[in-house]
Amino acid sequence: MGRILVVDDEPDLLFILRRVFTRAGHEVTEADNGAAALAAVQQSPPDLVVTDIMMPVMSGVELIRALRADPATAAIPILSVSGDWQLAVDADAALAKPYQCKEILTVAEGLLREGRGTR
Repeated sequence: MGRILVVDDEPDLLFILRRVFTRAGHEVTEADNGAAALAAVQQSPPDLVVTDIMMPVMSGVELIRALRADPATAAIPILSVSGDWQLAVDADAALAKPYQCKEILTVAEGLLREGRGTR
């Protein structure tokens, strides 16, 4: 299974996504904003980033741009989840909030199967 970094400023959503992904056998790390996520990725690159778009400190859009700009992280698949999914420029997939747990798991596992380096 995959290593997934979940990025959201809402603790309840972090909790729910951690449960969804760990129950499916994935290893999950969390960050509550884009800057913390970027630091986590640089320390230990995940197989997938699942990020909210609207967050304090560093938005999901800024996080995605930073990941895509760095050759070391550019190929990491990114799933954007937001109330405004149209803001998910450069993400590999996007889901609008609210989403179903089964739906996010299906999309995330599809991105994990596609793997790194497919962008």
